[in-house]
Amino acid sequence: MIARDGIPIIIGTGVVLAVFLVLSLLFRHWALWTLTVLVAIFFFFNFFFFRDPERSYEGPETAIVSPADGTVIEITEEDEPYFIKGKARKISIFMSVFNCHVNRIPASGQVDFLQYKKGEFLAAFDKRAGELNEQEIIGLTTPYGKILFKQIAGIIARRVVCKLQLGQKVQRSQRFGMIKYGSRLDVFLPLNVEIKVKLKQKTTAGETVIGEFKND
Repeated sequence: MIARDGIPIIIGTGVVLAVFLVLSLLFRHWALWTLTVLVAIFFFFNFFFFRDPERSYEGPETAIVSPADGTVIEITEEDEPYFIKGKARKISIFMSVFNCHVNRIPASGQVDFLQYKKGEFLAAFDKRAGELNEQEIIGLTTPYGKILFKQIAGIIARRVVCKLQLGQKVQRSQRFGMIKYGSRLDVFLPLNVEIKVKLKQKTTAGETVIGEFKND
Protein backbone atom coordinates (compact mmCIF):
# COMPACT_ATOMS: atom_id res chain seq x y z
CA MET A 1 0.00 0.00 0.00
CA ILE A 2 0.98 3.63 -0.56
CA ALA A 3 0.14 6.27 2.09
CA ARG A 4 -2.51 8.67 0.80
CA ASP A 5 -0.46 11.69 1.83
CA GLY A 6 2.26 10.57 -0.56
CA ILE A 7 0.05 10.21 -3.64
CA PRO A 8 0.09 13.96 -4.58
CA ILE A 9 3.90 13.98 -4.35
CA ILE A 10 4.19 10.85 -6.49
CA ILE A 11 1.83 12.29 -9.10
CA GLY A 12 3.66 15.63 -9.08
CA THR A 13 7.10 14.09 -9.52
CA GLY A 14 5.66 11.80 -12.20
CA VAL A 15 4.47 14.82 -14.20
CA VAL A 16 7.86 16.54 -13.82
CA LEU A 17 9.60 13.33 -14.93
CA ALA A 18 7.39 13.11 -18.03
CA VAL A 19 8.19 16.73 -18.96
CA PHE A 20 11.97 16.22 -18.59
CA LEU A 21 11.79 12.97 -20.54
CA VAL A 22 10.05 14.68 -23.47
CA LEU A 23 12.52 17.57 -23.42
CA SER A 24 15.45 15.16 -23.30
CA LEU A 25 14.16 13.23 -26.31
CA LEU A 26 13.56 16.45 -28.25
CA PHE A 27 16.83 18.28 -27.53
CA ARG A 28 19.12 15.34 -26.58
CA HIS A 29 21.32 17.44 -24.31
CA TRP A 30 23.39 15.76 -21.57
CA ALA A 31 22.21 18.26 -18.93
CA LEU A 32 18.56 17.42 -19.62
CA TRP A 33 19.30 13.70 -19.45
CA THR A 34 21.09 14.19 -16.13
CA LEU A 35 18.11 16.06 -14.68
CA THR A 36 15.76 13.40 -16.03
CA VAL A 37 17.71 10.64 -14.28
CA LEU A 38 17.72 12.57 -10.98
CA VAL A 39 13.98 13.20 -11.16
CA ALA A 40 13.41 9.52 -12.04
CA ILE A 41 15.39 8.42 -8.97
CA PHE A 42 13.31 10.73 -6.75
CA PHE A 43 10.08 9.54 -8.41
CA PHE A 44 10.77 5.85 -7.74
CA PHE A 45 12.18 6.55 -4.26
CA ASN A 46 8.83 8.06 -3.28
CA PHE A 47 7.12 4.70 -3.85
CA PHE A 48 9.54 3.22 -1.32
CA PHE A 49 9.32 6.13 1.12
CA PHE A 50 5.50 6.33 1.20
CA ARG A 51 4.94 2.60 1.63
CA ASP A 52 2.20 1.79 4.14
CA PRO A 53 2.14 -1.88 5.20
CA GLU A 54 -0.56 -3.34 7.41
CA ARG A 55 0.47 -3.50 11.09
CA SER A 56 -1.15 -4.82 14.27
CA TYR A 57 -0.33 -6.09 17.76
CA GLU A 58 -2.47 -8.68 19.54
CA GLY A 59 -0.75 -8.69 22.94
CA PRO A 60 -2.10 -7.52 26.34
CA GLU A 61 -3.97 -4.21 26.52
CA THR A 62 -1.37 -2.88 28.96
CA ALA A 63 1.32 -3.02 26.25
CA ILE A 64 2.37 0.21 24.52
CA VAL A 65 3.68 -0.06 20.96
CA SER A 66 6.05 2.18 19.05
CA PRO A 67 4.36 5.00 17.11
CA ALA A 68 7.16 4.99 14.52
CA ASP A 69 9.62 2.87 12.59
CA GLY A 70 13.14 3.89 13.51
CA THR A 71 15.91 3.66 16.09
CA VAL A 72 15.75 4.46 19.81
CA ILE A 73 18.23 7.30 20.33
CA GLU A 74 17.33 8.43 23.86
CA ILE A 75 15.70 7.06 27.03
CA THR A 76 15.48 9.54 29.89
CA GLU A 77 13.31 10.65 32.80
CA GLU A 78 12.15 14.26 32.80
CA ASP A 79 9.21 16.57 33.49
CA GLU A 80 6.35 16.57 30.99
CA PRO A 81 4.37 19.84 31.47
CA TYR A 82 1.65 19.58 28.83
CA PHE A 83 -0.46 16.53 29.67
CA ILE A 84 1.10 14.14 32.17
CA LYS A 85 2.22 17.20 34.17
CA GLY A 86 4.95 15.54 36.15
CA LYS A 87 7.85 13.16 35.91
CA ALA A 88 7.72 10.86 32.90
CA ARG A 89 9.94 8.46 31.02
CA LYS A 90 10.81 9.69 27.53
CA ILE A 91 11.69 7.47 24.58
CA SER A 92 12.99 9.23 21.45
CA ILE A 93 12.76 7.38 18.13
CA PHE A 94 14.73 8.66 15.13
CA MET A 95 13.34 7.98 11.65
CA SER A 96 15.75 8.05 8.71
CA VAL A 97 14.58 8.60 5.13
CA PHE A 98 14.74 4.81 4.68
CA ASN A 99 12.16 4.04 7.39
CA CYS A 100 8.43 3.70 6.78
CA HIS A 101 7.04 7.06 7.93
CA VAL A 102 3.41 6.27 8.69
CA ASN A 103 2.85 6.94 12.41
CA ARG A 104 0.60 4.78 14.59
CA ILE A 105 -1.25 5.07 17.90
CA PRO A 106 0.77 3.55 20.80
CA ALA A 107 -2.22 2.47 22.97
CA SER A 108 -6.01 2.39 22.81
CA GLY A 109 -7.76 5.36 24.42
CA GLN A 110 -9.03 8.88 23.78
CA VAL A 111 -7.25 11.92 22.37
CA ASP A 112 -7.57 14.55 25.13
CA PHE A 113 -4.77 16.94 24.15
CA LEU A 114 -3.68 18.35 20.78
CA GLN A 115 -1.32 21.25 20.19
CA TYR A 116 0.62 22.34 17.13
CA LYS A 117 3.78 24.22 18.02
CA LYS A 118 5.82 26.24 15.55
CA GLY A 119 9.57 26.18 15.94
CA GLU A 120 12.96 25.57 14.44
CA PHE A 121 14.22 22.78 12.17
CA LEU A 122 17.24 21.42 14.01
CA ALA A 123 18.58 17.99 13.12
CA ALA A 124 16.21 15.36 14.53
CA PHE A 125 18.98 13.67 16.54
CA ASP A 126 19.82 16.97 18.30
CA LYS A 127 18.67 16.71 21.93
CA ARG A 128 17.22 20.23 21.69
CA ALA A 129 14.92 19.27 18.82
CA GLY A 130 12.25 17.87 21.16
CA GLU A 131 11.71 21.32 22.67
CA LEU A 132 12.71 23.77 19.93
CA ASN A 133 11.56 22.18 16.67
CA GLU A 134 8.20 22.50 14.97
CA GLN A 135 5.95 19.72 16.28
CA GLU A 136 2.51 18.25 16.87
CA ILE A 137 1.89 17.31 20.51
CA ILE A 138 -0.70 14.59 21.26
CA GLY A 139 -2.05 13.55 24.64
CA LEU A 140 -3.78 10.19 24.98
CA THR A 141 -5.86 8.98 27.93
CA THR A 142 -5.87 5.19 28.27
CA PRO A 143 -7.60 2.98 30.87
CA TYR A 144 -4.20 2.61 32.59
CA GLY A 145 -2.77 6.12 32.45
CA LYS A 146 -1.82 9.06 30.25
CA ILE A 147 0.60 9.01 27.32
CA LEU A 148 1.99 11.98 25.44
CA PHE A 149 3.82 11.78 22.12
CA LYS A 150 5.25 14.35 19.73
CA GLN A 151 5.72 14.34 15.97
CA ILE A 152 8.86 16.45 15.56
CA ALA A 153 10.03 18.08 12.32
CA GLY A 154 13.70 18.12 11.34
CA ILE A 155 16.11 19.63 8.82
CA ILE A 156 14.62 17.78 5.86
CA ALA A 157 11.26 16.82 7.35
CA ARG A 158 9.28 20.05 7.46
CA ARG A 159 5.83 18.59 6.99
CA VAL A 160 4.07 16.97 9.95
CA VAL A 161 0.74 15.29 9.15
CA CYS A 162 -1.64 14.56 12.05
CA LYS A 163 -5.26 13.56 11.38
CA LEU A 164 -6.43 13.26 14.98
CA GLN A 165 -9.16 15.32 16.63
CA LEU A 166 -9.87 16.12 20.28
CA GLY A 167 -12.18 13.58 21.88
CA GLN A 168 -11.47 10.98 19.21
CA LYS A 169 -11.42 7.34 20.29
CA VAL A 170 -8.41 5.50 18.89
CA GLN A 171 -7.10 1.96 18.81
CA ARG A 172 -3.56 0.72 19.33
CA SER A 173 -1.59 0.42 16.03
CA GLN A 174 -4.13 2.63 14.20
CA ARG A 175 -2.65 4.99 11.59
CA PHE A 176 -2.87 8.66 12.56
CA GLY A 177 -0.39 10.57 10.40
CA MET A 178 3.19 10.79 9.22
CA ILE A 179 6.29 12.99 9.01
CA LYS A 180 7.54 13.42 5.46
CA TYR A 181 11.20 12.67 4.74
CA GLY A 182 12.62 11.69 8.11
CA SER A 183 12.52 13.07 11.64
CA ARG A 184 11.66 11.75 15.10
CA LEU A 185 8.94 10.97 17.63
CA ASP A 186 9.23 11.49 21.38
CA VAL A 187 6.99 9.37 23.61
CA PHE A 188 6.40 10.32 27.26
CA LEU A 189 5.20 7.51 29.52
CA PRO A 190 4.12 7.73 33.19
CA LEU A 191 6.35 6.24 35.85
CA ASN A 192 4.13 3.17 36.24
CA VAL A 193 5.29 2.03 32.79
CA GLU A 194 8.08 -0.52 32.47
CA ILE A 195 10.34 0.35 29.53
CA LYS A 196 10.76 -2.56 27.11
CA VAL A 197 13.30 -1.14 24.64
CA LYS A 198 16.99 -0.25 24.76
CA LEU A 199 19.17 2.42 23.18
CA LYS A 200 19.94 1.80 19.50
CA GLN A 201 17.13 -0.77 19.25
CA LYS A 202 15.17 -0.79 15.98
CA THR A 203 11.41 -0.30 16.28
CA THR A 204 8.46 -1.11 14.03
CA ALA A 205 5.43 1.16 14.27
CA GLY A 206 2.34 -0.57 15.62
CA GLU A 207 4.21 -3.76 16.53
CA THR A 208 7.31 -3.23 18.70
CA VAL A 209 6.40 -3.01 22.40
CA ILE A 210 8.22 -0.03 23.93
CA GLY A 211 6.59 -0.18 27.39
CA GLU A 212 3.95 -1.80 29.55
CA PHE A 213 1.71 -0.38 32.27
CA LYS A 214 2.39 -1.93 35.70
CA ASN A 215 -0.44 -0.65 37.89
CA ASP A 216 0.39 -3.03 40.70
